[in-house]
Amino acid sequence: MKPLFVSMLMAGLATLWLSAPAQASPHDPGVNARQHHQQARIGQGVRSGDLTRDEARRLEREQRHIRQEERRYKSDGVLTRAERADLQHDQNMASRRIYQERHDAERRF
Repeated sequence: MKPLFVSMLMAGLATLWLSAPAQASPHDPGVNARQHHQQARIGQGVRSGDLTRDEARRLEREQRHIRQEERRYKSDGVLTRAERADLQHDQNMASRRIYQERHDAERRF
């Protein structure tokens, strides 16, 4: 009875231990939701005429860089606290640039 219990316990622990990396999300919902929101803000700026074509291209390039950086950070299956902080910093800067570009004097004609 005792060997059966020990083997079942070990099998259960092994299952939990091996399934943890599989449950790690390849994308952080917070990072992705913010990326989506910033993309929407760029799109709104283009539609409203607040962003010129060049401004929109620069902002899109910056968003693409952040997505690539996120993929690179998550390629090992783990997003560390420092990597998350770096992504948040990049997103903060991008958000500020989106605001500045949408509220500057340049307009699409």
